[in-house]
Amino acid sequence: MNDLGTPERFVLRLMRGVRWSGRVLSGQVVELVGGPARARVIVLFGCVLALSSAQIATVGAIAPQLESSLHIGNTKIGLLNSVALLVAAVAVIPAGLLVDRVRRVPMLAASIVLWSVATLLGGLAHSYSGLLLTRVGLGAVAATAGPAIASLTGDYFPSRERGRVYGYILSGEIAGTAVGFIVSGTVASVFSWRAAFWLLALPGFLLARTLWRTVPEPRRGGQSRLEPGTQDLTVARADADRAAEAAGDDDPAAREQDFAREAATRRGFAPNPKLVLRTDPNQMSLGEAVRYILRVPTNMLLIIGSSLGYFFFAGLQTFAVVFVRGHYHASQATATLVLGLLVLGALVGTLVSGPITDALVRRSQLEARVWVPAVCYVGAAACLIPAILSSQLTPAIWFYVAGAALISAANPPLDAARLDIMPSGLWGRAESTRTFLRSLATAIAPLVFGALADLVAGFVPQQTPVGTHTHGVVSSAGATGLQVSFLIMLSTLAAAGVFLLRARKTYPTDVATAGEAWTPSSSAPAAGSSQSTPAT
Repeated sequence: MNDLGTPERFVLRLMRGVRWSGRVLSGQVVELVGGPARARVIVLFGCVLALSSAQIATVGAIAPQLESSLHIGNTKIGLLNSVALLVAAVAVIPAGLLVDRVRRVPMLAASIVLWSVATLLGGLAHSYSGLLLTRVGLGAVAATAGPAIASLTGDYFPSRERGRVYGYILSGEIAGTAVGFIVSGTVASVFSWRAAFWLLALPGFLLARTLWRTVPEPRRGGQSRLEPGTQDLTVARADADRAAEAAGDDDPAAREQDFAREAATRRGFAPNPKLVLRTDPNQMSLGEAVRYILRVPTNMLLIIGSSLGYFFFAGLQTFAVVFVRGHYHASQATATLVLGLLVLGALVGTLVSGPITDALVRRSQLEARVWVPAVCYVGAAACLIPAILSSQLTPAIWFYVAGAALISAANPPLDAARLDIMPSGLWGRAESTRTFLRSLATAIAPLVFGALADLVAGFVPQQTPVGTHTHGVVSSAGATGLQVSFLIMLSTLAAAGVFLLRARKTYPTDVATAGEAWTPSSSAPAAGSSQSTPAT
């Protein structure tokens, strides 16, 4: 008799349903982003950022277990992330130079392998000093991710849709934070913090192999654009090679700059002649490139604004689990559920802001790529104040979700704006310069948050925990210290919004200036021309 009610039959049907749902979801994603080739690039780039962000979030997720196992406090927990970010800040400058001069996909794949090894070694550490040493190695090899992803995204996708595409890619960063908080936190509470590190390291080897084997190196300057409907990456690269050979030195950068530059032109903005790059970026020394990058007014304002935003977020994600468990007296499961809702809010904000700002730019509202993030940061600060002050988790959670959505919504338009204001030959070094300065701010954030929290906790009377099983319990004094620390540091979010609002005046001019930068075709004047080439 064919028994349709057995547990085995139920499990079989459940697995078929999961596979069917996966195929439907995969098909929807492919259709949404514009074809299989584009979907593969976006998903893999998102996975790279996911692994990178998970490395930072995991430390915060397993902080209670680390505190009890290694007998350390909030300051040393913060130092684990701070040292990784500081080392990455130092390593990212030479990484950006390599991104502009060598094949980026193989370099990125090798880096992923190395940081997976560093994560595995972290799970084997038997002391705080040993764990700290592995974080040093992790920061050194993970520095390539930001510059490489920025440069590759600029070469694969046109300016007119970079806000939307960056939203998809940055969704991976949010997913990585979720994995670091939820999965790693759960594994650490059920098994140990070591198992959380080991589980986090394994997917990196598979990702590196897939990236190496399936994503070809795009031609620089916009000749390898993935148009909607592209089916195969290898075929698309071969077509780009043939088109480039047929066109000779035709200017590819003009195509990639059309969207933003046309919007600036319609508004009557002209290039700044003092900042138009007249020389080949590949011939510039690292010092010359960095000096030029920092001379672009909008770029400096974007660096300061995004650094302040990331400063707060770095401290928040390091101590979020500790704060939720201590301030609201929540269990690990409840804290995990709260973080899941925050991830959903952040995901919504990331996916919505890119298309909105792209649409505004199409309507000649070019400054939308800077003023929308400014409003998001200020709004996030306003939402988080009542959430942090509340002593009840249920009403506070909705303010937290809104705050997470607004903080994440600032990133896609800002990342698109950074590519618009820089010549394509400097994308890697521009991103590494921005990452270096931003990392200095985010590297000290966990340490500052933790030190301030410990300082405040020293003045708060310690309450005796209820019950006899205090393993992993967060003290009331520590939770109060984190509450005060979060409230004080919210000022950095508001300041980020102020700096970005100032960029409205300089952004259109800098977009037009980047559009006039040196290209291969511009280096050879037409016959009979006496055009001069001024120095940078």
